[in-house]
Amino acid sequence: MADDSPTARELLVAIVSGDSRFHVVGAARNGNEAVAMAKSLSPDIALLDIHMPGMDGVEATRHIMAEAPTPVIVVSASVDVRDLAVAFEAERAGAVAARPKPMGPHSPSFARDSAELLSTLHLMVGMKVVRRHRPPSPRSAPIEAQAASVVALVCSTGGPPALAAIVASLPADFPLPLLCVQHMSKGWMAGLVKWLDEISKIRVKLAEDAEPLRPGTLYFAPEDRHLALAGRHFLRLLDGPPVAGFRPSGTTLFESVAHAFGREALGIILTGMGEDGVAGLRVLRESGGACIAQDRESSVVWGMPGAAVAAGLANDVRSLDGMVRLLNEVGRARRSGGG
Repeated sequence: MADDSPTARELLVAIVSGDSRFHVVGAARNGNEAVAMAKSLSPDIALLDIHMPGMDGVEATRHIMAEAPTPVIVVSASVDVRDLAVAFEAERAGAVAARPKPMGPHSPSFARDSAELLSTLHLMVGMKVVRRHRPPSPRSAPIEAQAASVVALVCSTGGPPALAAIVASLPADFPLPLLCVQHMSKGWMAGLVKWLDEISKIRVKLAEDAEPLRPGTLYFAPEDRHLALAGRHFLRLLDGPPVAGFRPSGTTLFESVAHAFGREALGIILTGMGEDGVAGLRVLRESGGACIAQDRESSVVWGMPGAAVAAGLANDVRSLDGMVRLLNEVGRARRSGGG
């Protein structure tokens, strides 16, 4: 692990070593030391602070992935949107996750942040981060691109860089609205939305209750609110109970889009652990809509998309590049009057 603050470094060591599943093999004071330790100690996972003098967490991640590929988790002590943008850039550089840095026992969020960090460490230990090119995944059925009028996306761990790859490749005149549920650490959603809005040509924003559904816009469910539709033209934010433990719920989004758009609904389930969204995809498919699941190779965690594939709900299994190509096909078909 690496942190330039001795106090923060000692706290992180205490949190991680206090869990019997882990053993801390080295504690670096900056990014340069972190890279050197990754090369010499070959840890199962690296935990890096974002802001460090000299080589920061983003640059250290790039070097580690190039010189000693290791699962990297970055931590940020701030929920300032500028700092969070740096954390998401680290994910684009190859980090498998970004999480809040526990701020000490005095912090009201200490227990939650510590538990979230340890859970993520456990999930990512042993992950293979060296990507190899594979033949295109087999497809279970063709997608009727011309039929789509709305796109719904659901993701969790690994979602920010996956979403970045998608939205940064869509043209400003993309003719469909997009709605997304992304499971995110508390206080981080506004930072994610601002970061994606700055790197994309389409508009990216937090959804507001009763606002009109507009093309070329990606709407995110706010923290702790379900995102749904009121008919085909307006958004709804719901305060209902969690669905299978989640609020916002991917299943709620997929079900609502299915009821409103039927066969014109396109559901995309991206990287993430668990099975949120899978039950909603069943409703979407029964309504005539189509589903794309992210492939194992490009997923950080093939939990949610893998569950959709196992349940036989995916019309297509694609890499992120493949999804971008399909969405652009959908957009061209829509602009030419195919939808």
